[in-house]
Amino acid sequence: MESYGEILRKAREAKNLDYDTVYRETSITKEYLIGLEEENVFAFPGEPYMVGFLKNYADFLGVDSAHVAALYHAKKLQESPPPAELTKREKPRFLIPLLVAAGVLLFAGLVTGTVFLIDNIRAKNEANVSVSKGKISKKYELGEKVFEGRVYKNDQLIVGSEKGNIFLTIAETESIFGLETPVGVQFVELSEEIEMDVDGDSKPELIVYVSDVSQKNVDRGAEVRIMLKNSANAAVASPDENQIPNAEDLPKDQNRTEVFSDTRAYPFTVNAVFRAGCLFRYRSDRKEVVEDYFANGDVINITSSNGTRIWMANGNAVKLQVVANGKTYDLGVSKAGEVVAEDIKWIKDTDGKYKVVVTKLD
Repeated sequence: MESYGEILRKAREAKNLDYDTVYRETSITKEYLIGLEEENVFAFPGEPYMVGFLKNYADFLGVDSAHVAALYHAKKLQESPPPAELTKREKPRFLIPLLVAAGVLLFAGLVTGTVFLIDNIRAKNEANVSVSKGKISKKYELGEKVFEGRVYKNDQLIVGSEKGNIFLTIAETESIFGLETPVGVQFVELSEEIEMDVDGDSKPELIVYVSDVSQKNVDRGAEVRIMLKNSANAAVASPDENQIPNAEDLPKDQNRTEVFSDTRAYPFTVNAVFRAGCLFRYRSDRKEVVEDYFANGDVINITSSNGTRIWMANGNAVKLQVVANGKTYDLGVSKAGEVVAEDIKWIKDTDGKYKVVVTKLD
């Protein structure tokens, strides 16, 4: 029989994909990816998880997910033990009624004990995760790290965008997970993973996976894993006006170029498109410095509240753009071989307007 694990492995290798790359694109952990390719059902917490991951992985690789799922079920049937009727030895006729009666009693006892045990476990789980009706709703800012946790009805998720933060409200946690977005309520079923467009631009901003949702108790909330498709969608706080310098307080001889102005300040994104290899360093707001070597074709997006400081070993290798309030502003490139260090930040000018300016640093 054709092996579904072998099909997945060959498809991945044909695309020259490693497990880390697949995880970043699908949110399926390396442990589960290996489990799928090695056809190890014991690597998963349950069959619904395994089947869900199997279909998602196949779709990602461009493999017929229905065919792969059919192979899995066929193998499962083959490995199931044969019916007892085909292997049992013939018993004396007078023992059959006695054995049937004993079996019925034993089965009834097992069923009763199992139901009692399940009810106890369910009651404990309900007590552990159930919340009161007066629970205060929480807000979670979605950043570069994957969000994993239990959320409850009316909790909010904050997603960043070029036009500012988008607030999403948990609308349903009974039988199905529902998320209220600016374009309507969107639903995700148990063990389902979907890409979600939350602002109606036809581009998915989130990958949402639901690992637990109660069938009859809304107070239990839902256990979810949510990952941003693009780091530019990380939630960014509004600019701290106390940190925005006044133009008159800046050095008079400072080399400063205005990018755009507005009556208010808001988060903006710096896009760096690499045209050649370059050592590049940046710091967004008060976060840690990030430094790496980028090659031709690489693109990074840096979203800041107040400003971004960048340094590049070869200014001609990088094209910079500022994206803010739905508009894009080209900063161009510098001379070949020129070491460039500059701030791209908000300032408050004497006319009362806020301006994003580029300031050259020594």
